[in-house]
Amino acid sequence: MKKIFVLAFVSVFAFCGTALAQKNVKLGHINSTELMQIMPGRDTAQNTLQAEVAELETTLKAMQSEMEQRYNEYMEKQNGWTDLIKQTKQREIQDMGARIEEFQRNAQTQLQEREQELLKPIIDRAKKAIEDVAKEEGFTYIFDAGTGALLYYQDSEDIMPKVKKKLGL
Repeated sequence: MKKIFVLAFVSVFAFCGTALAQKNVKLGHINSTELMQIMPGRDTAQNTLQAEVAELETTLKAMQSEMEQRYNEYMEKQNGWTDLIKQTKQREIQDMGARIEEFQRNAQTQLQEREQELLKPIIDRAKKAIEDVAKEEGFTYIFDAGTGALLYYQDSEDIMPKVKKKLGL
């Protein structure tokens, strides 16, 4: 994936070489991971998400506890039950296991969607601040040093202080 990115990046610069030579290029970089750590509202979003995780975990534990009780009851009483009752109890335990698995899958999906919902406004604010600083300062490109894709940036300006100022941080 990185090779494709590097190849595409090199190709764009090779193809646009004459255009870039005619235009003054100003490069900047920012560590988006660091920026997200200090964004206002991030802690509130994390706390909200953690509360929802705790609620789902409580429900899951209750479901698992109920299944364990039914299984223990089955193991204790199975010798006194008829085959029909044994089969019914086995199906109940299997169905409960399937419901627990489905709950876990749905909970994971719900949490991912909720995290995106909570972080989207924060990410959008950060992105807008980066774009505003880039336009105001005349940057041609802003690279994200937080993703690890930026290997070298000697002639690049770190715009983190300007973005912080724009966000009032």
